[in-house]
Amino acid sequence: MKALRDEFGRFLQRYKFGMDEIVTKLSILREEFSEHEGHNPIEHISCRLKSTDGVLEKLDRKGIEPSFDAIRSSITDIAGVRVTCSFVSDVYRIVDMITAQQDVRVLSIKDYIAHPKPNGYRSLHVILEVPVFLSDGPVPVTVEVQFRTIAMDFWASLEHKTYYKYDKQVPQHLVDGLTEAAETAARLDETMERLHREVHGHPAPRITQVLEA
Repeated sequence: MKALRDEFGRFLQRYKFGMDEIVTKLSILREEFSEHEGHNPIEHISCRLKSTDGVLEKLDRKGIEPSFDAIRSSITDIAGVRVTCSFVSDVYRIVDMITAQQDVRVLSIKDYIAHPKPNGYRSLHVILEVPVFLSDGPVPVTVEVQFRTIAMDFWASLEHKTYYKYDKQVPQHLVDGLTEAAETAARLDETMERLHREVHGHPAPRITQVLEA
């Protein structure tokens, strides 16, 4: 059991290193913007690594074979990074920059900003693969990166806390309230984006080149 635990620990460590790589890339962009531009598109960066129990629970829930190969190919959110931006245009701008780096491979993009979930959830999810250079050579590691605005992040936090409190059995009037709040947050983002463009004159970049790749 100790040997198995140690092996699983080494397996998860690779994901931590991959997560650190992405955080470093984003932190470099953030510092560069702080030094050379009047507007920093990255407000906050956070990250989390799934625990051993969390990975095993997801394996069981999805009926996935408990092997390292199965985990590697089936679970893409072991390492997660969240990037909070001021404006929607900042989200697409940073996604463009991080996905354009030569050692970053884009595995998938789910744009819940352009196409929100039925409950109003908005965010842009990108699954990236980055090389991690270990003592015995490089290994590719998958990292999920979520990009959202401050308003989207506030709503998602409230929604998560609500569903946790009610053990996912949320009363309908609260579900309706959350949906209404999501629409309010989206309107706030639109208004702030319009004001931002009037002040700075920046067009909103899109990630069509990534989506078409």
